Parts: sequence; structure tokens; C-alpha cells
Amino acid sequence: MKDYSLEKKVYRAQGQLFSILDLLSNFSDSAFEANGMPRVSDLHMKVGEPVCFRFDGQLEQIKDGEKLTESVISDLVFPMLSENDRSQLLSDPQSDIDAGFSWDEKALNFRLNVFRDREGLACAMRMLPRTIPEIDELGFMYSSVWEDLIGLKQGLVIVTGITGSGKSTTLASLIDYINKSRKVRIITLEDPIEYTIESQQALVSQREVGRQVHTFAQGLRSALREDPDVILVGEMRDMETAALALSAAETGHLVLSTLHSRDAKGAFSRILDMFPKERMNEVAIQVSHSLAYIISQKLLRRAKGKGRIPVFEVLKNTPAMGNLMRSMNLHHMVSQVEISSKDGMNSLEQHLAQLVQDGVISRTEALAHANADNLEEHLD
Repeated sequence: MKDYSLEKKVYRAQGQLFSILDLLSNFSDSAFEANGMPRVSDLHMKVGEPVCFRFDGQLEQIKDGEKLTESVISDLVFPMLSENDRSQLLSDPQSDIDAGFSWDEKALNFRLNVFRDREGLACAMRMLPRTIPEIDELGFMYSSVWEDLIGLKQGLVIVTGITGSGKSTTLASLIDYINKSRKVRIITLEDPIEYTIESQQALVSQREVGRQVHTFAQGLRSALREDPDVILVGEMRDMETAALALSAAETGHLVLSTLHSRDAKGAFSRILDMFPKERMNEVAIQVSHSLAYIISQKLLRRAKGKGRIPVFEVLKNTPAMGNLMRSMNLHHMVSQVEISSKDGMNSLEQHLAQLVQDGVISRTEALAHANADNLEEHLD
């Protein structure tokens, strides 16, 4: 059996050989984080290209790096995988592996996805913040949002956004605060576990899909028999998971989860689309009763190259919003968000305009990431 070592130096760049640990420490500590968010967020490897890092959202090749081969990638990546994961990759060319890697010496955690493309082996590594940001440091437009979130005892909270938008960090901040402040039972279902959360005031059990539990749905069914107060579901991917999450929220649990969508309206319609058409009215009514918040977020570059900052759209389930959900009036849901600042809601465009006014992001960056075409109205 081949011996895989994290310290094996196999990749040549800048006139020297690097191990995977060398690559992960290739930047100074100050480059990893700015205001709680990682400036170096991802490492990419694929056959035929040099190692690349994503720095402040931009993909950059390592200086003077050689093009990677399949052998070099396996020597760099396989030491971070379990024997079962390595065997699956070697035996099944169509498989891809999600895994986590902790570098205890540097107190850094990483999320990996290893797969094959047309040229051969490839890997994307997400570099996670070394500490979980405090919930009040995330940067919501109104402090009433996080103050309300940390006090929730039941309901469904959905954090949505594209891959790499910081959804997991937002949820981890919320779970971490509850863990430190409330004597409750927390069960998390994650794929993979990104932040290790040690029990403090709360009793916390973290379960990883593929290791301690087969699927999110199976883990959620099990969790409901384990006396939970708070359940974190890493992602609502299918109808069964969504149905169980909605039922859990309706029956007195606080359920937190993520979806991939560009805005809060899209998250609502995404849930409905998981179900057959004949059940959509029923599900819309169920969502209107169980939903607490939809938080949609993006990560934008700060002005003058000072890292990245999360930008939020916040939808709160007020009586007026619940009525719009039951009638599935998506267009008016958007306008209701914009006129409900007294309830702590704001559109993405309102938050973008505020950050431009405060000099935190540039006007150009705001215009490039707006969801709607009315940002100019907020800026003027």
C-alpha cells in the first residue's frame, strides 16, 4: 500500500518543491483573514494547470508554478483523505468525494471536493476561517436581525446564496452563539463538518453525512427521536429532507438550513419546486406557518482591496409576508421586503446602497452584484 504523507514535497513552484502543507501555508497569517472572512478562500488543482488560489474572490495562479500531473495531484490530495475515499476515487472514475481536513498545528479547517474532469484528477479546497465570527460581527444591515435570530425558539431559518457566499459561516455563528448562551440540545447534520463546535451551555452532537449518517433525510428522521431543541440541516437537497425540516419547524423545533438560490424569493420558490405541482398550495401554506427567516447573502470585495464582506437580503415572516406566501405572490414578496425596514427586513439593493454610501464597497462592485435593476434608485 502506498504511503501518503502530508509533508511529501512533490510540487515545484518558485524554484522549490512544495508539500500540501507548504501550499496551505504559502501565505502569511494576515492573508488568510480580514474582518473575520478568509481572504484566501480556495485552492484549486487540476491536471495540466498550475496550482491556483482564490484571493479576495479572484482566481490567481501560484507564481512560477509547474503544470500539475495526475501523480502530483494524488500525492498532494490523497494524504488528506480516508482510505475508503481513496479507494472509491481509484475504483470509480465517475465518483467525486466530499471530505474535511483539519490542520491542528495551524488550527485551520478545510473542505475538499475531489473529482475527475476531462484531463484527469482535480480538487477544490475551501479554506475556512480559523474562528467562527460572532453573530453581531457578520454585518447585517439592522442589528434587530441577529438579535431576533439568537432568540428564536422554533421555526425554520434558511440561509441561501451561491456556493462560496459564506452560508456555512453564518449558520455556524448562530449555532455557536446558541451553544454559548442556552441550555439546549443541538444536533447538526453536515456534509462535511466544517467547524468543530464543543458543547458549552448546550449539548452538541455533530453528525457527518456519509460517516455517522447516510443522508440528510435519514439523519433528520433520527434527530427527531433524540430530543433536540435546535437542528442544523446542512442543505435541503430533496423533497423528503424539505418535508421533514418543515414538519420539525412546525412542531416546536428551531431548524436551520441552507439552499442554493440567488435571493430570498428564489429560496421560497425552490422549496415549492421540490414538491409535485398538486402539493404546491399545501406546501406554501406549510412554509407560511413554519418559516421564520430567509437570509440571502453574497460576498463582495471591499473597496481598496481590503478583503471581502458579506451583503445580506433579509426576509422575515410577518403576517403580511405569510399572506403573500400562501397566495404564492412572489413579485409582491420582493416589494414587501423593501418597505418593511421597521420589521428588520431589507433587500440586497438596500444593503448594497448603504455599503456604497459608507465607502465599504465601490459603486462598480455593488452594480455588478445587484439582483434587481433598481439599485441606481437607491444609490441616487
